[in-house]
Order: sequence, then structure tokens, then C-alpha cells
Amino acid sequence: MTGIRNALLAAVMMAAPLSTAKAADAADGLTLQRVVMVMRHSVRPPTKAQATPPGTTAQPWSSWTTPYGDLTPHGAQGARLMGGYYRTFLGARGLLPREGCAPAGDVVVWASSKSRAIKTAEAFVDGLQPGCGVKVARPASEETDTVFHPAAIIDGDLALKASQRQKPGLAAETKALAKEFATLHRVLGVDIAKQGSRLEAVKDDNANLEGALGIASTAGQTLLLEYVEGKPMAEVGWGRASKADIQALLRFHTVKFRYEVGPPYVAQRYAAPVAKTILAALNGEAGTGKLTLLVGHDTNIAALRGFLDAHFTAADYPQDDPPPGGAMGFELLKDAKGASFVRAFYTAQTMDQLRALQPLTASNPPAYSYFAIPGCGAAPCPLATFQKIVGDKLANPVKR
Repeated sequence: MTGIRNALLAAVMMAAPLSTAKAADAADGLTLQRVVMVMRHSVRPPTKAQATPPGTTAQPWSSWTTPYGDLTPHGAQGARLMGGYYRTFLGARGLLPREGCAPAGDVVVWASSKSRAIKTAEAFVDGLQPGCGVKVARPASEETDTVFHPAAIIDGDLALKASQRQKPGLAAETKALAKEFATLHRVLGVDIAKQGSRLEAVKDDNANLEGALGIASTAGQTLLLEYVEGKPMAEVGWGRASKADIQALLRFHTVKFRYEVGPPYVAQRYAAPVAKTILAALNGEAGTGKLTLLVGHDTNIAALRGFLDAHFTAADYPQDDPPPGGAMGFELLKDAKGASFVRAFYTAQTMDQLRALQPLTASNPPAYSYFAIPGCGAAPCPLATFQKIVGDKLANPVKR
């Protein structure tokens, strides 16, 4: 019955997150105590002028006015809309005030050192707590960013071997994605599948997926960014990519993460700083708030997914694909006897909500769906069980 209840709850949450969350709380006799969210930054241009290697497109990629890799004004507004929605959503559930400013320390926001993450966090806060002076904490540089960009904790050679052991393997992935490669060929004007794919070791880091599958992942993400930025369809994939095409091509993104940060050896190390912060926030430790927001990158979320060995579906994206501006989150709830529980969720704007910057309201909410926490065996998950699941992996990560 638990599995059926979770499936039904997840389906309903996609349509009416506020009413269903309150109904779920009431049905289980629970009250919301804390929320921690790990968010991907919102819309950005490609991180470099040539999004994919020379010769992989028949025409140059579309141009952007925002500097490469930075948050666009459109992306900032998308994050601001999400913040405004969560002001209502969390206010209605009693976590934050419905009006005015939350007490100092109730909202804590940390961002990665990258400008796009910092600006996303600032825009979200502007919608969530306008004029309240909530500061976004961030490291001075990527070198000092020990949460979102952990360094020297992964053996590059062991990471490569772990990635090479992932199933079903690159050759099988390429064969399974033949239809998607054909679609990409039509859009790019070049057949990149012929290049083959390979994994390459990186010193003190996860392996990189290179060749056809890696290029396809970048191309799919670039097409998505063109779409959700609101570019005219004539400029999205040179007018040759539909929304359905883009959704199909996003499967390459999940393949990339499956091999780069999905292996337990990598995921349990890469995601460890974020996982520690989540535990601290759920435990109410100093420096965390009733709402703790961590704004980083899709790689952080993909690694956390691998750390938990969980699966999620966000809005109208493929399974396990972290959308721009979306977040993986964890609710801490208490029952009448004082026992604590955890529910995991994913929230994101749909592709069209972000593309059109649609107002987010009770009648047009962002997606919000619960997902199972492997090893828990119950829904909601007792806090002590969640602490043990995460704590054991932090204390004894797999060796290879």
C-alpha cells in the first residue's frame, strides 16, 4: 500500500502541490518544521563561445547577449517567480510568515562561487523575502568552495574504473539512443554518433564522458537553454528543434551524469559536503534555518541523486534530469508525539512556464513531487532512518 500511496501522491503533487502537501501532512498527522533545498541555477548561455566542438554543427550556434555561463535576466526572473511562489507555499504550510519578513536566521541561503548560482540565489530570495535583507553566503572563489566544488577527495584513476563499470556501458547506451542520435543529426546537420564515445580520467576528479555521448549531452542542454530562454523557435536549434525533440535529446544529459557522477565511488564523495549540510539543516544545527537553500549546479544534484541511489522526475523533463532553476528538497515533519520524519521531493517549473515566465500561482503551480528514499522502507521516512542512511555513507563510502 505504501508504494501505491506514494505513486498516487506524486501524481497529484504535480498538479496541486499546496493543497496536496497540506492534505498529506494532515493525513499523516504531521506538521512541517524545516525544509532544505538543493537548487540548480536558472537559465544561462553556453559556458563558452563554441558550445560544442568545431565541426559538430552545420551552422554556428545562436548568439546570446549575456556573457557566457552567466545568469540571463530571463533566468533571474524565472528564479524570482519561484521565490515568490514559495513565499505563498511555505507560508500556507506555516513554515514562514505569509506577509512581511521572516525572523532573522529563519531563511539561510548558500550559493556556489559561480556568478550564475549567486545571482539565482539572489533572485529567488528577492521573490521569497523581498526587501528583507536576506544575505546569500558564498565562498570567495572556486578554490575555497568546499561544498559545491569539492577538490582532491576523489582518486581520478579509481573514478575512471568506477565509471567504466557502470551498466549497460557506452556501446549499449549509444545503440539504445539511436533514435535520439538521428534526431540530433537532423537538428545539428552533422552525424556525431560516428565519433564514438569514451571515458577519460581527470586528476582528483570524476571521469569525463567524451565523444559522441558527451557532445550530445551538451548539444541537448544548449537546445534546452535556447528554448527556456524564450528565444523565437526559428532560433531554437536553427528552427529544426521542437519541444518534443528537446525533451527526447535531454536523455543524453542523464547518461552523462550516470557515468560521470553516478558511480557510488564518485557520488558518495562528490555529494558528501552537500549531504552533510542537508543533515545539519534537518537537525537544526547552528548556521541553518527553517528554510535552508543551497544553490549550485546540475552536477551537485546528479551526484546527490547517486549518493542516495534515488530516482526523481521533475516537471516535464526525463527521469533524473535536473532542470534549470529546479531543486531537490527534503521536508522535516513532526507528529503529535514529537517523532520526526523526512519526505524527499523535487520541484521545478515546466519548460513552458520558464520559457514564457508564467506567473506561478495555486492554479498554475510549479511541479512538486515526492520521491522514494531507498533504504528507508517507509513513507514518510523516520528521521533516524534517514540519518543512518546518509551517515553510514558519509562515514564509510565505497572504496572503489
